[in-house]
Amino acid sequence: MRSLSGGCVMDVMDRLAILADAAKYDVSCSSSGSNRAGKPGGLGNAYSAGICHTWTDDGRCVSLLKLLLTNDCVYDCAYCVNRRSNDRPRATFTPREVADLTVNFYRRNYIEGLFLSSGVRQSPDDTMLDLIRSVYILRDEYRFNGYIHAKTIPGSSPELIERLGRLVDRISVNIELPTEQSLSLLAPQKTKQSIFTPMRFISGRIEERAQEKRLALRAPRFAPAGQTTQLIVGATPETDRSILRLSEGLYGRLGLKRVYYSAYLPVNEGRNLPSLMTAPPLLREHRLYQADWLLRFYGFNVAEILDEREPSLDEELDPKTAWALRNMHIFPVNVNRADYEQILRIPGIGVKSARRIVVARRARRLRHEDLKRLGVVMKRAAHFLTCEGRMERRPSVSLGRLRFLLSGKPPVQQLLLPFGPLEGEGL
Repeated sequence: MRSLSGGCVMDVMDRLAILADAAKYDVSCSSSGSNRAGKPGGLGNAYSAGICHTWTDDGRCVSLLKLLLTNDCVYDCAYCVNRRSNDRPRATFTPREVADLTVNFYRRNYIEGLFLSSGVRQSPDDTMLDLIRSVYILRDEYRFNGYIHAKTIPGSSPELIERLGRLVDRISVNIELPTEQSLSLLAPQKTKQSIFTPMRFISGRIEERAQEKRLALRAPRFAPAGQTTQLIVGATPETDRSILRLSEGLYGRLGLKRVYYSAYLPVNEGRNLPSLMTAPPLLREHRLYQADWLLRFYGFNVAEILDEREPSLDEELDPKTAWALRNMHIFPVNVNRADYEQILRIPGIGVKSARRIVVARRARRLRHEDLKRLGVVMKRAAHFLTCEGRMERRPSVSLGRLRFLLSGKPPVQQLLLPFGPLEGEGL
């Protein structure tokens, strides 16, 4: 149990407030928060500290208790609110307290699982032992079968990672900064090797378990929900292209389940950090998630989305639409004849609607009015597809005009015209 600077002992709720708040900067578990108190005659309440949400592969929303084991840390990473040199309240839970909190929250139907991370106290292995003890008490003593996502501490031993991976559903190691140069600049106590060595070990164990399962061999499970990581965006000068190339490698070579992107929040001052007055690059984060989606589900590679001449994502257009405008020579696509992969690349058509199109056209030829019922966003898609060999009835437009229609922002050269961007053009 930790104490405040005045000497008074913090109770569990005081520490929960501190450690749940400290955990909010870790986005490698999808989350959202609210602080809505229960009211007489109402049903339920929401407590922002410690409650977050993640989504399963089949779309179900799962509520998690999200907290740090401790915000004490021997590291002094420039970007981190919990860095050693920051003067802020510190708190620590014992493994028993973490398990008791989780079970009590679960019994009250506040949560369905746990997301547990930690600052590095004393050493990576020392911290990992406490994480393992916390999860072990839940699994062994309380027979807790709910979802558990735990963060591995970079630099910890393979034996401890193995023990943790056998207890949790999902495991992750945060890369945080995209390059070794950025790590040495803002987190000199961390190294590329200390981060990627456990990631490779985890990836290898997950693959071994998958092979054993295919051979119908019985073996202890290891992180069946896979491995994730987090990248901070905007704290260092890496381009979107370099960030996405790293993500592409993580998906291809290490089989990561997901890479999370976190817009840098200016919580500390430092000569190597953006100004405290700098707004978080939330739009850039959003565009990176959209591009990441293209890598994972739409069959794109980074070279198609960005290149050396254009290393940054378009702020006005989503990456799929921006790619389509650069490749108008392959459009329009006939949705009654094209294969699934071609249909999937049409702006306004997602994975579900592409599958519906492939199934529906087996019964009859599709028309434009059919596509909307199948979930196609015709406002975008109509410019890139045909049905029965014709486009929707609308005059052809220039590439600049089409960009305006899709982004809502006129090209710069049109802004200079005396009668505005719409003068003389019809829809």
